[in-house]
Amino acid sequence: MKKAFLIIDRGSKEYEVQEELFLISQKAKEKGGYAYSNYCFLEVIPPYIEEGIKKCINEKVDLITVMPYFLYPGMKLKDAVKKTAEITKELGLKLVITKPLCYSEMLSSVIRDRLTKLKSNNHITLKDTECDVLVIGHGSSDRRAREAFIFTIKNLTQFYKNVEFCFLELDEPNIEEGLNSLIKNNPKIILIMPYFLHKGIHIKSDVIKEIRKSLEKHPFSNILIADHIGVDEKMVKLILERAKEVEKRIV
Repeated sequence: MKKAFLIIDRGSKEYEVQEELFLISQKAKEKGGYAYSNYCFLEVIPPYIEEGIKKCINEKVDLITVMPYFLYPGMKLKDAVKKTAEITKELGLKLVITKPLCYSEMLSSVIRDRLTKLKSNNHITLKDTECDVLVIGHGSSDRRAREAFIFTIKNLTQFYKNVEFCFLELDEPNIEEGLNSLIKNNPKIILIMPYFLHKGIHIKSDVIKEIRKSLEKHPFSNILIADHIGVDEKMVKLILERAKEVEKRIV
């Protein structure tokens, strides 16, 4: 069976986001045995979902596997799935849609990898159990998004001294509150993990700005910021696991 793999992301004008998605889609193609693999966007800029699906059709594939590339369940995920279903029905396609990325222990493992690399790059010899960690999520008004985020956070608590979470927007606690909750307990070091898939404007500017603003009110000098999730072999493994879950019902 000739298969195509299509990632649906929310959308961004940032070149780095598009580059990351291209690399991930190509790694999925190589490791998943797909005849074609690419990405498209729900909004912001093209290629939009319809164009992404039509490119798959042009490759004369027998099955299209769609991956909603979202860390949380929420309105954007719903919109992506709904739009895909409408196009599928209209064109009469053989298409399956995977679960999103959430509720996988793989995400907690990726966070630990980022924090380990952060410590290594900065020659930090403290044990993980001596380090305080703050994980910053985007935030959503959807309760299920918060629950999915907390699932990932709970998988980290056994490894570090303290683990707190906060949000950039739309939910609480905010970044200032998250940082202050750790600082008031006199930590040796605070490791910050931006829980974002891509190097978009939130990573380049918004998160850093909020951290600096918070530290003006709650000073603390021994603080380090890890890389976002980005392109990672474990993330490729996760999306291929999600793909196999739905493809086996068809193949």
